[in-house]
Parts: sequence; structure tokens; C-alpha cells
Amino acid sequence: MPNTRSLISKTPSAKFEKGDMPLRAMAPDRVAISIKFSGICHSDIHQVRDEWSEGIFPMVPGHEIVGEVTEVGSAVTKFKVGDRVGVGTFVDSCGTCYPCIAGRENYCRTGNTQTYNGKHYDGEVAYGGYAKDIVVKEHFVLKVPTNIDFAASAPLLCAGVTVYEPLKHWKAGPGMKVAILGLGGLGHMAVKFAVAMGAETYVLGHSPNKAQDAKDMGALEYLITVDAMETHKDFFDIILNTTSADLDVDALLAMLMVGGSLVNVGLPGTDQSYNPFSLVTGLKSIAGANTGSIHGTQEMLDFCGEHNIVSIIEMVDATDPAAIDAAYERVVGSDVKYRFVIDAATI
Repeated sequence: MPNTRSLISKTPSAKFEKGDMPLRAMAPDRVAISIKFSGICHSDIHQVRDEWSEGIFPMVPGHEIVGEVTEVGSAVTKFKVGDRVGVGTFVDSCGTCYPCIAGRENYCRTGNTQTYNGKHYDGEVAYGGYAKDIVVKEHFVLKVPTNIDFAASAPLLCAGVTVYEPLKHWKAGPGMKVAILGLGGLGHMAVKFAVAMGAETYVLGHSPNKAQDAKDMGALEYLITVDAMETHKDFFDIILNTTSADLDVDALLAMLMVGGSLVNVGLPGTDQSYNPFSLVTGLKSIAGANTGSIHGTQEMLDFCGEHNIVSIIEMVDATDPAAIDAAYERVVGSDVKYRFVIDAATI
């Protein structure tokens, strides 16, 4: 089995090390990719630290991957050597359950194969994008527009599509008032998308230090959440929650207009509660979404190409693996504007 140079976490919360890890073998329907850049997602930290469930170690995280095609299998038709491509949060699905048939592979009822910290259907462990190379089935490879910054496009493969698909599903657009709760890795992408979709876009945050950033991205106002809960009742059509904080759900629901939706893409660490009267008195909904489908991810990337949308990033030189550990600590401390991206040439 071939190998590829990788950044490895050998045990939960261990410091990152460099080493060679197995690379999935080529097959007629697979594409080999030389990774150029890999985003750091907060979910990488949760999984490396065993905060969600028991992980598979050694682990190579990373599911915001962009690179260039180096080889294609004999049955591959959509890609050729040299193409700019991306890989997101999963690399296979059953293809036969009703969500898969409907093109919603991210909700595969059999359970899709996560890009890392999971297993392929043949039992092989999946290793992610903190590496030099990856081999992926053609269907799960995306085309990255050539006119957008390559490094800054990496976070689109998770952070981007995670907010794009719900904004589209809940019809953000002209005539709609949309609030983005939280201006972090997910939130700043949501602001850019909502503005490009034509929605009247606001940001709800806890500190005024990001107010100018929000306005530079096109938001009409940056509102302090606790104050806006009093001043902006019955105001928004959509509130998109991108945070992992505990919420006053009833107060947020009170900010929605009749028929409005509170949509969660952030994942708080504890259960959240609400009073059913907050829903029934205003035809309101609490909803959620999980990353995006393959079709939706490609649509999002094409939208980014049309509107020149990419993430705001800080580049990480991984020559010393300790740089990844330091980046993780800064993510946990909300000390990044707005997404870290690893330069794979330094792995």
C-alpha cells in the first residue's frame, strides 16, 4: 500500500508529529490528488481531543482540502491531470438510501464515510487532508474555480457549504432579513453568502470588536446580541446560528417574524431548551443543517467563482508540527480571523 507524508495525532490530545501514513490505492473510479492547502476546522480539534466520541488513532485530520489532480482511474470522466479540485467532509456514501438517491449524501442513512476518523466500506481507515496526498472516488471530488484564491478556497469545502446550503434552503435573498449569529469561521462565510444572495444581512455578536469587519463584508449592522434581543423583536426572517455557545433560545425566537426560522449549524456542547409557546404563537421553526451534498458543494463553489467569494485566512507553516498545536489553541480561544489554512508544501 502506498504512503503519504502526514501530520499525525497518535493518541487523543497528543502533540502533532510528522510521519508516513497509508494512502488509499488507485482504482478505476478514483482520483489521486496532490494536496496544496488544508483548512483547520474546529471539528478537527473536537475529534483529535476525543470530545465528541472515541476516535480512531493514529488520526490524520482535515476535511477542507484543495489540490491538483495527479492521476485518474480508467473510468474517471470528469477530471484530468492538473485540474484544481477540492474534497470536503465525506468521501463515500451508500448511494442507495433515499437521501443519497435524492442527492443528499451528507444525510446518508447507512452512514457516509467521513474524510477522516472513519472507515471506508471495505474496512480501511480514512485519513484526511493534513497530508501531501489523498485518493478519492470521482463522485466525491469537486471542481474549484480557477479565478479564486486557491489557499483561501480550502475552507469553502466545510465552512462554506455548511452555511451556504441552509441559506439557500431557507431562501435567503431579496426582501429577507437575515441575522448571522457569530462572526467566526462559519459566520464570516455566512455573511458573505447572505449579502451576495441579496438578503438584508445583520450580524449578532457578543463584542463590538468585529463590527467593522462585519460591515466590510457587507452587513448592514453589527448588533450586540443581548441588546438586540430587546430592540429587534419580531424582526428577522432567518437567524442562522453558527456558534457553539449555550443560547437563550426563547429570546432568539422572539426576534423572528411570523413564519421565521432559527437554523442551527453550530453545535453547543450541552442540550438547549425552549418554551413551545415561543413557536406556536408565531408559526416559528427551530431547524438545523449538516454540511452539504456533493451537488450543493459544487454549486456553492461555482457561486464563489461567480461572486469572487473566499474565506479570510491565516496561513500555517507546518515545517514544525508544533505550529498546528499552536493554531488549535488559538482556534479554541477564538483568536483567528477567520480560518487557519495549512500550507501542505511544508508538511
